Amino acid sequence: MANAVIQSNQQLLDPAFMRRLDQLSLMSRRIFAGRMRGERLTKRRGESVEFADYRNYVSGDDLRFLDWNIYARLGQLFLKLFLQEEDLHVSILCDCSKSMEFGDPNKWLYARRLTAAIAYIGLINQDRVSVYAYSNGLQRELTGARGRRMMFKVMELLTDLSCEGPSHLPAACKQFAIRHPQPGIVILLSDFYEKAGYEEGFQFLLGRKYDIYALQLLSPEEIEPNFSGDLRLTDIEDDDVAEVTVTRALIHRYKRNLQGYCEELKNYCSQRGIAYLFTSTQVPFDQIILKYFRARGLVQ
Repeated sequence: MANAVIQSNQQLLDPAFMRRLDQLSLMSRRIFAGRMRGERLTKRRGESVEFADYRNYVSGDDLRFLDWNIYARLGQLFLKLFLQEEDLHVSILCDCSKSMEFGDPNKWLYARRLTAAIAYIGLINQDRVSVYAYSNGLQRELTGARGRRMMFKVMELLTDLSCEGPSHLPAACKQFAIRHPQPGIVILLSDFYEKAGYEEGFQFLLGRKYDIYALQLLSPEEIEPNFSGDLRLTDIEDDDVAEVTVTRALIHRYKRNLQGYCEELKNYCSQRGIAYLFTSTQVPFDQIILKYFRARGLVQ
């Protein structure tokens, strides 16, 4: 098992990339104090008297920390940041339903790489990291990990996981909210193909006032399908069968519906203070960490 985990580590996170991750830390858009004070000073919004910096206001931020003097002078909203010692809880919910085992590049490998990278950043900075795999509920979990040495346990979990069953986000989020009442960052990695809908699942998370990030990842084949003719299609999750004749008009309608669905998810998230990001697995996963998550304020 040890050799398998080491090989998986090398596959999921390249050593050179891990050295770049050593320079990063996870940031929260909200105030979170864990049960144990952290071992590092962090530039997070807090009530410490030691001022650190400013950043632009984003929807969902606490209005108490706006600098109204700057607003009066410039007409722009800026948030005051303070140095604060705290123990940050970081939870990653990774979709391991059957629909994730698809695509080239593969969605499941992509999601596990992102999970490993986020967990690594949290662990090296002494945050409390939890990793959950879900399909029609929570399937596997590693909770409360802290410190670089726990990365082995994360890799062990990610190595043992496989994609099984249909996705049911509401059941998974309800279980998570019950088991994890502590405030903190919650990162959802999924294609969000949810026959039961995603709204109820998000409501369980919103009720706990987590700082939520939703990353929707799809394969190139799903975004730009390239097939035609008479086909018999089988749903990979529940074995539903549909016989269709694929024409250019049908492909166009599919792409329009997919775009509409993704826009609805994006709007739902933005209206509720959830940071949403869409990506194709063609985008190098390191760019998601180093560029897109940094732009969203998750990493610094």
